[in-house]
Amino acid sequence: MPNFTTLVTAALLLLAVPALTTPALAAPDPAAPGDGRPAPADKPARPPSGVMRYDTNKDGAVDRAEWTAAQEARFKRLDANGDGKLTQDELFARTPAADSSVLPTDRQMQRQSAYFQRLDADKDSSVTLAEFMLQAESNFARCDLDDDGRIDTAECRQALRSKPADRARQER
Repeated sequence: MPNFTTLVTAALLLLAVPALTTPALAAPDPAAPGDGRPAPADKPARPPSGVMRYDTNKDGAVDRAEWTAAQEARFKRLDANGDGKLTQDELFARTPAADSSVLPTDRQMQRQSAYFQRLDADKDSSVTLAEFMLQAESNFARCDLDDDGRIDTAECRQALRSKPADRARQER
């Protein structure tokens, strides 16, 4: 009688062989490029991420009005109890995975606390919409390198790569 390890290995091979051979046996897609990659139209479109998720008119950039509306909506989503202000717990609430919860590390907790303190301008242990929007406006201005009132992923990446001294000059 075979041992447990042999049975598990055989089961894994039975599962792996069809997965490895099926692509080789499939007929080529006439619409696919000649190098065997699927045609670009076959790839599902990824929803926009990062700053571009706020591009509501889909013109390829986020203008100040789109940014402001998105940040106000974000504040409302974060304000779990609807009292018009955010606690540190509300600001950093996470939805744990179904099977486990992942707690932030001590370093993450320190960063979160420092960020919350920076947002809480009047030091009353809560962040109002006005305080939240001050930081949002600062973030937009930091990314808007060409000062045209519109930002996109490339411009934000460039802004984030610049050195702190360069950023200070840009913000003046």
